[in-house]
Amino acid sequence: MSEKIYDLIIIGAGQSALACAYFLRRKDVDYTILDDQKQCGASWQHTWNSLTLFSPSEHSSLPGWQMPNTENEFPIKSEVVDYLCKYEKRYNFPIERPVKVISLEKTDGIFEIETDKGKYKSKSIISATGTFQNPYIPEISEKNNFEGEQLHSSDYQNPENFKDKKVLVVGEGNSGAQILAEVSKVAETFWSTLKEPEYLPDDVDGRVLFDVASAKYYAEKKGEKLDSSKYNLGNIVMLPSVKDARSRNVLNSHGQIDKIHGKKVIFENGEQQEIDVIIWCTGFGYTTGFLHNLVSIDNKGKIPTDKTKAKETDGLWLVGYGGWTGFASATIIGVGRSAKKTVKEVSEFLKN
Repeated sequence: MSEKIYDLIIIGAGQSALACAYFLRRKDVDYTILDDQKQCGASWQHTWNSLTLFSPSEHSSLPGWQMPNTENEFPIKSEVVDYLCKYEKRYNFPIERPVKVISLEKTDGIFEIETDKGKYKSKSIISATGTFQNPYIPEISEKNNFEGEQLHSSDYQNPENFKDKKVLVVGEGNSGAQILAEVSKVAETFWSTLKEPEYLPDDVDGRVLFDVASAKYYAEKKGEKLDSSKYNLGNIVMLPSVKDARSRNVLNSHGQIDKIHGKKVIFENGEQQEIDVIIWCTGFGYTTGFLHNLVSIDNKGKIPTDKTKAKETDGLWLVGYGGWTGFASATIIGVGRSAKKTVKEVSEFLKN
């Protein structure tokens, strides 16, 4: 708990917060970072064990310090956590943890932050809480009456618990394909997707995606059009595990789920299948509920912003939530641009 009034408080201590803190080093700003985790590494501590980045270490770095070379081509979970922990120590960022932010109010130009450790006060706020704590599961008839086990990808760790079971993986994104790939080695798996899954060429990874996305970003800024249809950024990256699943003929979608009855899943094409476990790889909303007293928030957690600046509340910025808060800002390599611009805006705001 603190009685002082900070110039700035950053909420969250993941990659987006660390990028902002890096650019604050040369600013005369009295700030602190509040993190609800017990230790460094942010949400990467809780992702599934085999999760890897899509790009090599040199294309997966925060501002100022490149991620060290990793043992494998694509950094694994433990290597990303290690990098984030060493990054915050390298720059000696002021981080208080664990401190859970409950809500915010604003009175006479000062933000009052209610936490489980008491109240904090600040002249400005950067919210950098990401998405991991707001998992999304679609509404499906009788879903809550499913008699088997259900979990979201945010709770999935490894396939061992599903050995010899019938497992349905839901979601046509990268998480769905990767989890399906490894669970299929120990269980009988089925795949449900909203549309037919689409895959990137085998030789395309995060390096190419970031270059294409950057070219598209700059072209649009100039009012030009760039044909990036070959590299749809939402398509599945063919990591080694996914290529292996393809070779085993695992990547076959049964289409959308119509309803669930008991342990039986009924697909829209009429097919029915007894299932023991459903793993929902259906994405996330934005972890912004604690801002409800300050701004309007839609059902996914999105709020009105101009780039990273909140439109409805002066002194509030949001960094790292994806395209609506800055180009490629939900990626480790991409968040630096919006973090730098945000810190500049915060500094100017405090001077005025």
